[in-house]
Amino acid sequence: MNDQPRSLASTLFPVGLLIIAMASIQSGASLAKSMFPVVGAQGTTTLRLVFASIIMLLLLRPWRAKLTARSLRTVIVYGMALGGMNFLFYMSLRSVPLGIAVALEFTGPLAVAVYASRRAIDFLWIGLAVIGLLLLIPRGDTSAGIDLLGAGYALGAGICWAVYILFGQKAGADNGVQTAALGVMIAALFVAPIGIVHAGTALLTPSLIPIAIGVAVLSTAVPYTLEMVALTRMPARTFGTLMSIEPAIGALSGLVFLHEYLSLAQWLAIGCIILASIGATMTMRRESTPMLAAD
Repeated sequence: MNDQPRSLASTLFPVGLLIIAMASIQSGASLAKSMFPVVGAQGTTTLRLVFASIIMLLLLRPWRAKLTARSLRTVIVYGMALGGMNFLFYMSLRSVPLGIAVALEFTGPLAVAVYASRRAIDFLWIGLAVIGLLLLIPRGDTSAGIDLLGAGYALGAGICWAVYILFGQKAGADNGVQTAALGVMIAALFVAPIGIVHAGTALLTPSLIPIAIGVAVLSTAVPYTLEMVALTRMPARTFGTLMSIEPAIGALSGLVFLHEYLSLAQWLAIGCIILASIGATMTMRRESTPMLAAD
């Protein structure tokens, strides 16, 4: 009699964790945007990664990782992809609404999922994604379009996300969760010079420190931990399918925290990309990699 409630609870528990993780990431992105006027997207990325690396250094103790020359190269590429993904995503947020930036960034893992499957039906998912992108292209004087440079940054973040997935799988196979800490540390070292050159001593503004720590916790420490727990309790395909709703969560977060109102065409674009991501995840080969944490 009690088996059914227990089974339902064990099913809903990881789903709840994953939804909380996605909401945490997008809330962190909204909070990060409040730092842009002081240190810019470059400085915000630097502060977030520096504090995130300190937190993960203490929690995961990456010095225990056993690295060979080959695995070290893999971890370095993984970390640089992580840094590039965060940097380009924050650069896109300067002129692109949060939900749209997340949707455009999702083209990266979507491409990985489609490539992993390579079935005829994948052309449907590609077509849906293309329709979504076309809906976001400015058309004349209409306000429905988005800034093309910002969109380019988001698409660049998507490319970095694809590299992050591919190399993260290889790096994680060698050292597991400690790879995440190593990757964040390398990402911080990779991005920090850009942030320092751009923001200079503004990075030391005392009032920014609590916000930066909050962003690091919301966007890195909490979601990484919750997603690791969720991934061990659900199939990779289910994980990837649920992750596909993140653009919608991003759009809602932008609406609630940043008052970013989207047009009908922009909501339709997000919907097309979400459907493409869900479809690609549902039809990909079983051995394919799930969409890991981003932003």
